Amino acid sequence: MIARPWRLTRQAEASLMEIARWTHETFGPRQMAAYEEDLVTRCAEIAAGTAASQDCRRLVDPEAPEDLRFARAGQHFIVFVEQPDQVTIVDFLHARSDVPRRLAALGDPKRGRDS
Repeated sequence: MIARPWRLTRQAEASLMEIARWTHETFGPRQMAAYEEDLVTRCAEIAAGTAASQDCRRLVDPEAPEDLRFARAGQHFIVFVEQPDQVTIVDFLHARSDVPRRLAALGDPKRGRDS
């Protein structure tokens, strides 16, 4: 499968920056760089179609928008939407967060998921 380009929404960018900040403060710069690289690599794998992913509706929240999928990377779920010409990374959700509530907020049209 040919890798498509991928992009982050503003929400995903903000989450990635917060993950990097927290990891740096908690574990130091070396671990921050390694974890950030893991997350970015998984995003590239998602775009290439080589990352295992699942439908958010089936496993996490039956009310989630039908096009939302997720892949696991470390302690985070990478939530994304596949389109024919690109993959949009919608957000990075920590495994211990209230994932169903966060997914519902991502799917809310008032939130502008594709911002």
